[in-house]
Amino acid sequence: MKRLVNNAIGMIALSVLFLTSCGSAAPGSDRGLKVLASTSFLADIAQNVAGDRAHVEFLLPIGADPHAYQATPSDVVKISDSNVLILNGIEYEHFIESLLESADGERLVVIATEGLELRETGEGQGVDNADETGSGSGEHEAGDPHLWLDPNLVVGYVENIRDGLSQADPEGADIYKANADAYIAKLRELDAWIVEQVSAIPVERRLLVTNHGTLGYFAGRYGFTIVDTILPSFSSDASASAREVAAAIEAIKSSGAPAIFLDEVENVSLADQISAETGVEVVSGLHFESLTDGAPAGTYIDMMKYNVSLIVAALK
Repeated sequence: MKRLVNNAIGMIALSVLFLTSCGSAAPGSDRGLKVLASTSFLADIAQNVAGDRAHVEFLLPIGADPHAYQATPSDVVKISDSNVLILNGIEYEHFIESLLESADGERLVVIATEGLELRETGEGQGVDNADETGSGSGEHEAGDPHLWLDPNLVVGYVENIRDGLSQADPEGADIYKANADAYIAKLRELDAWIVEQVSAIPVERRLLVTNHGTLGYFAGRYGFTIVDTILPSFSSDASASAREVAAAIEAIKSSGAPAIFLDEVENVSLADQISAETGVEVVSGLHFESLTDGAPAGTYIDMMKYNVSLIVAALK
């Protein structure tokens, strides 16, 4: 049975301690609401909803690996200065609770994935070497948090962010709604574009091998099979045993998968080792969890188009 994300998943303590009544959340300085998102892609999504009414900053630096991120004192300052904090949820921001405990002031915490449906562990995968929690490292036991890699699910992010900003700033509700509607239309266009691009790949070659369990929602939406995830985890900070590496090599050979796809922050050495054993291409430098400072992935939509272009080029 598929599980539903609610506002308490991975964040029960946060909803009790930090979700404040937005009737008391002041818009802040002359900049309007001070909105902080955990990641750069969440900040871009939120900025499209906020428009000119609020400036959205982000906590994790560009290119940072969220699974290995070590919080700094300046992060506490940023949170203390915010009126609204936007998180992905599903235990993705594993470092956040201690920061919130140290931060001053009150803020509305918006969980972008609230109410969205999680995929089942191993769903859409040809080989699943994760344990029954879906995470060999013990992280993300609540489920796979990478919902944003399906633009249709980002529609739910937008609606949750719209509602949160409207609660924090009721006078701007009409603006947030109009901006959200316009951005949702762009997400629908992005989805149609991805479907068109993927149609160039023969069905039998729509095979994905990744370093960790990132592309489950993407694969489910666009008709890919996940042949293997080298690391038995939703976290890039995990490690693979010799047995798991051998299983990945066998899965690649038996399936005929032509490539291994890696995020920019992932170490290519293990993929190169498997490539040497199988002859498959290693496609590195994708951007699954962070935007770039400018091209090629300066916005969420650009990030998705860049990733899809690399995947299609390697598989068609």
